[in-house]
Amino acid sequence: MAIELDLLTGGSGYVGGRLIPLLERQPVKFRCVARSPDKLRSQVQETTEVVQGDVLDPASLGQALQGVHTAYYLVHLMSGSKDFEKEDRQAATNFALATKKAGVHRIIYLGGLGDDTDPQLSPHLRSRHEVGKILRESGVETIEFRASLVIGMGSLSFDLVKTLTDRLPVMICPRWLSTPTQPIAVDDVLAYLLAAKDLPPGESRIFEIGSPDVTTYGDMIREYARQRGLRRWLISVPVLTPYLSSLWLALVTPTAFEVGRHLIEGLKNPTVVRDQQVLEVFPIRPMGIKEAIQKAITVPS
Repeated sequence: MAIELDLLTGGSGYVGGRLIPLLERQPVKFRCVARSPDKLRSQVQETTEVVQGDVLDPASLGQALQGVHTAYYLVHLMSGSKDFEKEDRQAATNFALATKKAGVHRIIYLGGLGDDTDPQLSPHLRSRHEVGKILRESGVETIEFRASLVIGMGSLSFDLVKTLTDRLPVMICPRWLSTPTQPIAVDDVLAYLLAAKDLPPGESRIFEIGSPDVTTYGDMIREYARQRGLRRWLISVPVLTPYLSSLWLALVTPTAFEVGRHLIEGLKNPTVVRDQQVLEVFPIRPMGIKEAIQKAITVPS
């Protein structure tokens, strides 16, 4: 009988890095694929196999995927590419073909919420959906989770909210602060990703995940400020475009300009759960936003 093997891509990212110790506790062999294995080896247990591989280099994926039953695809190239849509498309295509050839049974992917029918859907969210489609079309069963902002220290989107609130007593705010969104705590995202391993075999599926609370980015800023004991004033103006907003963010956060701009473009789109089937399939009941923020600012990352 073959030994079951799980594989993780994107282990150097925020969610991937948090998922590694959870997968290491599973009663199966575990392998990480990384462009720079030496950097990742110091962050994993000795029993975890770390192999060299790059989703933009198809030749490097064949050996990495040999013997793999479940493959986590947590790659997003937005921070390292000027044309992230093209590179995300190519990376997903390479991975999809390689998993099919290697006989992988299941791909688990974390994408983004957003309405596919919205002609104004941002490039960032459109690319997230396209990656999921490419993985599904591989013929390998794909479980795609779609999430909005992930609440947790180290999460890029949450760190933007935190840093803005920490640094600016008075904020001249763009219209996207009133966009409805349904964030989710990182612990709940991890719980879903882990539980997807144990789903019975079947067809590819998309699950929309979020906290039970629909809120706005402005209200998240207010709640974070309340919990930190900060007095903050938000002044809304209609003329602060996404481009100008990203310039504003670049002045007050350590985030790279390009990444901030792409994130801001996505914040104009509502990111709410419209399909509740995830609650019928999984026993997980995500925590509310207040609890998620409290946990984020009190539990070390």
